[in-house]
Amino acid sequence: MVRGEPIRVLIAKPGLDGHDRGAKVIVRALRDAGYEVIYTGIRQTPEMIAAAALQEDVAAVGLSLLSGAHMTLFPEVVKRLRKAGLKDVLVFGGGIIPEEDVSALKKAGVRAVFGPGTPLQSIVEYLNENLKVAR
Repeated sequence: MVRGEPIRVLIAKPGLDGHDRGAKVIVRALRDAGYEVIYTGIRQTPEMIAAAALQEDVAAVGLSLLSGAHMTLFPEVVKRLRKAGLKDVLVFGGGIIPEEDVSALKKAGVRAVFGPGTPLQSIVEYLNENLKVAR
């Protein structure tokens, strides 16, 4: 990435969850904040997400899930990203995720989890502070 270029973020919906309104709201908020956002759409496999992240040369991957499969899918996405050599890609997630699952997700490599009602500005600020990319 060259200084002045927008930071690239991939937003993905892993698994069979077809509810994508929240993901689309995040896409819009990040674009409005100056990020270049790639949205993969619904029903993505961890392999598809990792391949898209590699191809698009992203600094972060945001995962959105409402189906309850976050404890399986989020860690698998992290594993696939690392296997593809994307060790520095920041992974964050959101959706309907019980508080008791957050620490396990963080141990699996998901750096932040944002629940329903999180102010969009909080997500933008988190990325601004945590992406180690020239802005």
